[in-house]
Amino acid sequence: MFKPHEMVKLEVISLNRYKDKLLTYLHEEGVVEIREVKVDIAQKDTPNEFYRKAASYSIGISRLVEFLGAFKKEGKGGIKSFIFPEPLPKNPFKYTSIEDLVKEVENFLEKAEPEIKKVEQKLNSTTTEIERIKTDINILELLSALEIDVAYMRGTKFLEIVAGTVDREKFSPMIEELTKTLEKRIAYVSKELKGQYLVVVVVLKQDYDKANPILAKYSFGRIEVPEGKGTPRELIKEYQSKLSEKERELEDIKKEAQAISEKYYDKLVFYQELMENEREKANTLSNLARTNMTFALFGWTPKENVDKLIKGIKEVTEGKVHINIKEPTEKELDDIPIKLKNPGWAKPFELLTEMFGVPKYNEFDPTPILAFTYSFFFGFMLTDFMYGLLIGVIAALLVKGHKHLEDGTYQFSKILLWSAVFTMIMGVVFGSYFGDALQKVGNVLGFNVPMAIDAMRGALTVLIIALVIGLIHLFIGYTMGFIVKLRNGEVKSALTEQLSWMLIIIGVSLFAISLNNPALALPAKAVFGVGFILFIIAELSNGGLAALMIISDFFGFIGNWLSYARLMALALATSGIAMVINILVGMIWGVKLGPVPLGILIGLVLFIGGHIFSTAINALGAFVHALRLHYVEFFGTFYSGEGKKFEPFKSKREVSKLELEL
Repeated sequence: MFKPHEMVKLEVISLNRYKDKLLTYLHEEGVVEIREVKVDIAQKDTPNEFYRKAASYSIGISRLVEFLGAFKKEGKGGIKSFIFPEPLPKNPFKYTSIEDLVKEVENFLEKAEPEIKKVEQKLNSTTTEIERIKTDINILELLSALEIDVAYMRGTKFLEIVAGTVDREKFSPMIEELTKTLEKRIAYVSKELKGQYLVVVVVLKQDYDKANPILAKYSFGRIEVPEGKGTPRELIKEYQSKLSEKERELEDIKKEAQAISEKYYDKLVFYQELMENEREKANTLSNLARTNMTFALFGWTPKENVDKLIKGIKEVTEGKVHINIKEPTEKELDDIPIKLKNPGWAKPFELLTEMFGVPKYNEFDPTPILAFTYSFFFGFMLTDFMYGLLIGVIAALLVKGHKHLEDGTYQFSKILLWSAVFTMIMGVVFGSYFGDALQKVGNVLGFNVPMAIDAMRGALTVLIIALVIGLIHLFIGYTMGFIVKLRNGEVKSALTEQLSWMLIIIGVSLFAISLNNPALALPAKAVFGVGFILFIIAELSNGGLAALMIISDFFGFIGNWLSYARLMALALATSGIAMVINILVGMIWGVKLGPVPLGILIGLVLFIGGHIFSTAINALGAFVHALRLHYVEFFGTFYSGEGKKFEPFKSKREVSKLELEL
C-alpha cells in the first residue's frame, strides 16, 4: 500500500527453436512487459512466414466476422443482460506451434471463406440492384408531372433529348439564351414544381455542343431517364413489381446468410481471437535480438512473479536457457513500469488514479487516500440517504453481475458502491431523505427526523466544515510530498516547498482556534511566520520575478483552499432541488377531478421521476467535482502522475482457452 509493486529486470537468452513456445508461455502468463533489447552484436528479430500469415488472417477473418455478425441471432438484451451479462463459453485449444495453428486456420478458411463470400456477393449485388430500382422509381415519380411517354425523353439518331431540373429564377433566362444561341432550333416541355422547373429539352445533335455549356451555366440538374416504354405512372407499377421481386430475393439471401452465420460465426470469432494474439506476438518480435542459433529477450516483471516465471521458462526451454534477474538502478527510475499495489477495498480506485497518471517508482501511490476521501467527498456533495440507497442498490447489482468479468463496469460499480455508503451516512447526518420529504411526513404524523446539521438553514456551518476538510486534505498532500522528497534526498525542496505550506496550514488552524483560546495566538504567529519565511525563500530562488510569484503563488494556495467550498455548494444544490420537487408535489397533491384523485397520481409520477432525475444529475456533479478536488487541488501538492503504466505482454482470451503443450 502507498507503493507500487517492486519490479525487476528479466533477461533471457535461449535457442531459436524454443522462441515460439517461450513467447506463447509469457503471453499466456501476462506478467512481463517486454522491452527492446539494445545490442550491437546481434540483429533485430523479424516475423517468419507463419507469423506474417497469422497477421494477414487476423485482418481477413475480422472482415468475415463483421459481415456474418450482422446476421447472427442476437441474444437476450435489455437491462437484465447489461446488469447480469452471461459469460461467454471458452473453447480449449491445444497449442503446439505457430505452424500447426496457421495450417488449421487455413484448412478452415479453405472451406468456409468461399461459402461466405458467395453469399456476400449475392447480397451486395441484390442490394445494389434494389437501390438502383428505388432511384429509378424516384425519377419516374418526378417525371410523372409531365405525363409524357418516357420513350420520348430519350435521344434519337438526329435529336439529343435531355431531362432535368433548374431553379425557378434561372428557367426563363436559360430558355431565352438557348433559343437565341441555337437560332430557335429548340423544343422543350416544362412543368413548375416546388421552387424548380422540370424540363425536357430537345435539340439537334449538331447543336448539342452549343447547348451543353448553357445548361451547365444555369446549373441544369440532369436526370437519367429509366429504361422502358409508357408513361412514368405506368412504368412505376412495373418497377415496383421488380422491386418487390428483388426484395423477396434479398430476404432469401439474408436467410441463407443467417444459416451461414449459425454455421461459421462462432468458429470464426474463435480463430479471430487466436490470430489476433499471434499478431501481437509477431509485433513483439521486433523487440527481440537474435543470432543464427539464439535469441535474447528483455523485460520488466513484478518481483513476486520471478520464481514462477523462472520455473516455467526452464520447462518451456528444457533447461537450455540463461536467465538473469536484476534489481533496477537509480538511473532507471524513470523507465520502470508501474503496477499499482493496493488492498482489495482500495483496488477499484486505481481506475481513478490511472485516469490521472500512475506515480513514478519513487513516489507515493495516492490510491488508498483517494479511496476514502473521494467516497467521502462524493457523499458530502450528494448528501441524501435515499439517493445513496438508490445508487447503492444499482451498484451492488452491477458488482454482482460483472464479478466474473472483472471489467471496467465492475471496478466502477465498486467505486459507486463505496460512494453510496458515504452518501447514506452523510444523508443521516444532514437528515435528508429525498430532501425534506421525510420531514414533511413527520410533521403530519407527529415525529421528528434526527439531524446533526440542517444544510439549508446552516449553510455557513456547512461552509466552515467544507473549508476545514479542505485544509486537512491539503495538509495530507503536502505531508506526503514532504516525506517523498526527504526519502529521495531532496531536503531543500522538502523544507521550502512542502514544509512551508504545512506550517502555514498549521498556523492558520491555530489562528482559528485562538479565537476561543487566546493563549494560542502567539504560537500561531510563530508557526505561520516560519512557514511564510520558508515559502519566501522558495520563491526567491525563482529569480527576478520572485516578488510577483510570491503574491501569485500565495493567492493560488488560497484559491485551492476555497475550491473546497464546492462541497458546501453541491450539498445545498442537492437539498434545494429535492426541496423544489417536494414543494411541487405538495402543491398538486390535493387536486381532484371529480372523485378521481388526479393530484395523487400526478404527484407520485412527479415525485418518483423528479427524484430519479435529481439523483442522476447531482450524482454526476458529485462524481466530477470530487475528481476535480483530487486531480487539481490535492494531487497538485505532491503528485506528478508521470510514471509509465505497466503494460504486460498478455493474451486476450474471451472465447478461447489455450493449453500450451510443453
